[in-house]
Amino acid sequence: MRAMILAAGRGTRMRPLTEHTPKPLLRIAGKALIERHIEHLVDAGIRDIVVNHAGSRDQIEEALGDGHTYGALIHYSAEGEQPLDTGGGIFKALPLLGDSPFMVLNGDIWCDYPLGKLAREPRGYAHLVLVDNPDHHPDGDFALIHEQVFPDGTSKLTFSGIAVYRPELFADCHGGAFPLTPLLRIAMANGYVTGEHWHGVWVDVGTPERLRQLQDTVAPQR
Repeated sequence: MRAMILAAGRGTRMRPLTEHTPKPLLRIAGKALIERHIEHLVDAGIRDIVVNHAGSRDQIEEALGDGHTYGALIHYSAEGEQPLDTGGGIFKALPLLGDSPFMVLNGDIWCDYPLGKLAREPRGYAHLVLVDNPDHHPDGDFALIHEQVFPDGTSKLTFSGIAVYRPELFADCHGGAFPLTPLLRIAMANGYVTGEHWHGVWVDVGTPERLRQLQDTVAPQR
């Protein structure tokens, strides 16, 4: 299995920290967020990794190199100065990801989910890891009923940014910038998305406040 780490976001909510440093390169306990992802993927036996970037090519590629330091092989999907959003970024990287299901991780999260247990062959087009709703996102994203994910429903959960996708999810897409959520909602409505509820640690490191909180609470325990 191959994996993709999404690292092309501009990190506008993290300013001023991201004015000179891409968000995935922000450090927790002396290690960049994206480095932690790479190490967890390698621990799970996934060494062929794609990283996308936009407007920060030199910094990310210089920081990670070809991946040999981590026991990985890193390929880069360059999006230029304008990010292609999540859907467009994954679609552009499909030639690097191959014809089999692949794992995708948001580059700006901190999570203790064991990637080795994530479904390698989803029953449908996607398998999502969902988590409890954080205070900053109380309404959640999707409903989970008996391992089936639905676009709407009571007691919705938050999408963690960890998932496995089949390339077929993007069969009708075209190049350019577009979001992933509409694709997932269509697939959910047709019964093609499964999921699971992870009850462990998950942080969307989206603001300086959350970064500081993570540094003060989670990082010292690891």
